[in-house]
Amino acid sequence: MNRTISVMVGRGSVNHNSRKFHAKNTDPERSHLNIDYCNEDIKAVYHELFDEALQRYNDKQTRADRVITDYYEKIRSGEQEKPFHEIIFQVENRDDMSAVSAEGQLAAAVLDEFMRDFQERNPNLRVFSAHLHMDEATPHLHIDFVPFTTGSKRGLDTRVSLKQALSTQGFKGGTRGDTEWSQWVRAEKEQLASVMERHGIEWEDKGTHDQHLSVLDYKKEQRAREVAALEVEQAQKQEQVDRQEQRLKELAPAVKNLEQLAVQFSEDPEQVLPEAGPLESARIYREREEVRDYERLKRVIGPEQTDRILEAARQQEQAEKDRKRAARRKADLDAR
Repeated sequence: MNRTISVMVGRGSVNHNSRKFHAKNTDPERSHLNIDYCNEDIKAVYHELFDEALQRYNDKQTRADRVITDYYEKIRSGEQEKPFHEIIFQVENRDDMSAVSAEGQLAAAVLDEFMRDFQERNPNLRVFSAHLHMDEATPHLHIDFVPFTTGSKRGLDTRVSLKQALSTQGFKGGTRGDTEWSQWVRAEKEQLASVMERHGIEWEDKGTHDQHLSVLDYKKEQRAREVAALEVEQAQKQEQVDRQEQRLKELAPAVKNLEQLAVQFSEDPEQVLPEAGPLESARIYREREEVRDYERLKRVIGPEQTDRILEAARQQEQAEKDRKRAARRKADLDAR
């Protein structure tokens, strides 16, 4: 039976790809079957690729405002180039090559062999994260890379450029429908097809109108990965909110103390501050900084949620006082 090849542009969720987070479409019990080819820090890769060129560029500048202090941040915050790209390869679909089937194992072997030569075939696409996933419905390969070109006449002589990176590798864009990217994707599909043939699998090229998207059979998998990426993003945001709530709970006693100091100061300033020595001054400064932290968090998660957390902390404090008071009363009664 002929098999198709699916190719799509990924969302670039490196933490999800490396399984720092699990989404609903993954089976953690099968994650040990995944293959991690590499998982490098992208900032370290930028230093490796561009630091020398960045130094040469900065040395030529006569205006301070043209000096680039962090090339990764410049690319990340700019609009001309993406800091990295992700491409996903898959053989057939989950109905024909499920990850838990013998056919799925064959698909994994094909993708693994294909990946082993990917960096050698693509010297201008610096791979920093690559993973073969066997814990989802169908085996598939995520490859994240930084495209770069050397000998540039503008900007850094070694710089980020997808178009120039692919052009250097021999893919010269002709028309809008036949760009460097579409030519490269077609060439990679042919490379994968040759590996399939070595494993006794025939390739059927159904073709696509846009190589940036998956073939039709891949749409369900694409949607599942979009949902998974969204779940990861939501989990990260919830973790951040949880940390903020914990910090607010820790700050609640200090805020309450400062509120009491504010009341005392308004009634009798001399009673609070007249003879404050170094230790007392340090304490007041520390508490003032804590209030500033409190205000920062208040701006982040909103005043309503901040007040709710603070009120919950006060209620917990009051409940603890009531508990201790009841325990003392019981002790007094027992003593009688």
